[in-house]
Amino acid sequence: MTEEVANQSPPLTGGNAWRSDPLLIQLAERFSEPVRKDLDGLGRFVLTQEAQDLARLANIETPKLRPFDRQGRRIDLVEYHPAYHALMRRAVASGLHSSVWENGEAEIGRRHQVRAARFFLTAQLETGHLCPITMTSASLAALMANPKLFREWAPRVTTRKYDHSQKPPVEKAGLTLGMGMTEKQGGTDVRANVTKAERAGSSGFYRLSGHKWFMSAPMSDAFLVLAQVPEGLSCFLVPRVLGDGTGNGFRFQRLKDKLGNRSNASSEVEFDNAIGEMIGDPGAGVRTIMDMVTLTRLDCAVASSALMRAALAEAVHHTRFRKVFGTNLVDQPLMQRVLADMALDVAAATALSFRLARSFDEAASDRGEAAFARAMTPVVKYWVCKLAPPLIYEAMECLGGNGYVEEAPLARYYREAPVNAIWEGSGNVMALDVLRVLSRAPNLFEDVLAGIDRDLGTGGRGTMSVLKAAMQVASADEGSARLLTEQLALAAAAAELRRLGAGRIADAFVETRLGGQWRTTYGMLDSRHDARMILDTLYPATN
Repeated sequence: MTEEVANQSPPLTGGNAWRSDPLLIQLAERFSEPVRKDLDGLGRFVLTQEAQDLARLANIETPKLRPFDRQGRRIDLVEYHPAYHALMRRAVASGLHSSVWENGEAEIGRRHQVRAARFFLTAQLETGHLCPITMTSASLAALMANPKLFREWAPRVTTRKYDHSQKPPVEKAGLTLGMGMTEKQGGTDVRANVTKAERAGSSGFYRLSGHKWFMSAPMSDAFLVLAQVPEGLSCFLVPRVLGDGTGNGFRFQRLKDKLGNRSNASSEVEFDNAIGEMIGDPGAGVRTIMDMVTLTRLDCAVASSALMRAALAEAVHHTRFRKVFGTNLVDQPLMQRVLADMALDVAAATALSFRLARSFDEAASDRGEAAFARAMTPVVKYWVCKLAPPLIYEAMECLGGNGYVEEAPLARYYREAPVNAIWEGSGNVMALDVLRVLSRAPNLFEDVLAGIDRDLGTGGRGTMSVLKAAMQVASADEGSARLLTEQLALAAAAAELRRLGAGRIADAFVETRLGGQWRTTYGMLDSRHDARMILDTLYPATN
């Protein structure tokens, strides 16, 4: 009797993460047919049992540091499970690390949006391996400050071939790039960095000595590293292996034992006269890395949206099969409202993340889009990434103990969720960045507010006055920066849902999120909003 299994939901495999997401399909409706076909194939792969096993194994069989070989020679290698390499190989082949830098005809004019769609689907499978993918793509933005280095490295990065062998960069089929920014005495305050770079003769090279507290993906082929020179903090490209095959002074101290992101190694490292080349002007290190930081913040938002989507899809799937008191759990009124309330946030977060990607695509030709990209990147990153942990927890609760155990992907999603809010600027850093834009270029927000007002229409009456009042308060009170940031995010998300024609779903979001109600948990929808309609529209049932 105890071996007879009943009233358990089947695994959420065998479907299609693309075809089962009406919002994503709508966001991609103007993509070319080859791109949509590619997304269809990726959506199928994400929900195969094979892919799910790769994600599970990559997180169970975590990276291992091998500082020495068996004869005692220093090798400073990190070994990964084959499942991690399989995920990396597929991500690189899809161009997630390079596509925005290519001239693919099928993606012209929508490169950031197309990549965001691929990234969104892939992140629903496993997000740890996307850390080096993000860093590689974003680092190319910083490399453009040194045209010589960009010409040397970009063609090797964009080969769409994954090569994890330990060779000099010139001998490899493809390259990945990482970053070494934070130090233990400063963290986010990189201007407090003490790593030094000294000229190596008259060659134009520098030798770096110092320590980095967090350096993720330590087997990348080269890293952007911040170090001090007489003119101030500067940015350098530092290869891990030199042209003769010897190591370049990287001394890995340990791998971080992290809460989540476990498939991806993060290390502490010392630089012992590591050779590097400067990117950008001396003393302009922070300015040089800002384009890179902007791209990573977009990925943080897209990945957090994807984690929420995957978690809620698991919860909805479970409740459609699980019976409680003789009725399917999804038919219980209170469960319906909890799920529908969460679905509104997932839809808004997804729409807002793709709205930011669209602004990246159109910034060069549209002043309003350029303003949105600059002013709203920290806003979007702040709000979307902060939504993920509590929402994923609530999804876990829908499964009860079945969600809390490690066999279910919910535990992995939950452990993964906080990193995007922390990486590349925690909440306070994002809010302060919003204030920085407000003080230095207030006209950017004028353009942003005009667009929000236009897209909200009459349904958003009063929102503009609330935003303008919040800006006035924040201009004089730095401590209110989070209030302004969240209000901007909610308004922009609502406006995008309206622009997309989300109908009653947009109405429900506007009425519940812009009405000024204090909400600390999900399930607060009242009977005016059709919870079942929201749920079945955003998460259509499949046979």
